[in-house]
Amino acid sequence: MTETERKLWNIMKGKQINNLQFYRQRPLGKYIVDFYCPAKNLVVEIDGGQHYFERNIQKDKERDLFLKNVLGLKVLRFTNTDVLKNIEGVVAEILRHAR
Repeated sequence: MTETERKLWNIMKGKQINNLQFYRQRPLGKYIVDFYCPAKNLVVEIDGGQHYFERNIQKDKERDLFLKNVLGLKVLRFTNTDVLKNIEGVVAEILRHAR
């Protein structure tokens, strides 16, 4: 896990967010997602700088479409900066989508 993934995982693990079970590095279809909450069909991805090159932007779009349209999941994406500088906002957004 990256530093930012560890930071968020320390808040998610052990059902600390609204008593929801999250799993890390979970295989879903042909992809491995950063975090997954099966009770809410929710995927949380943390994107580093490599995600902002045109080729990777397209791959992320294809991945999100698969997760949403084929598996019926909600996908939230946050940047490393979001996690490092606004972890409270990230958690609030996860809670908003986990209702």
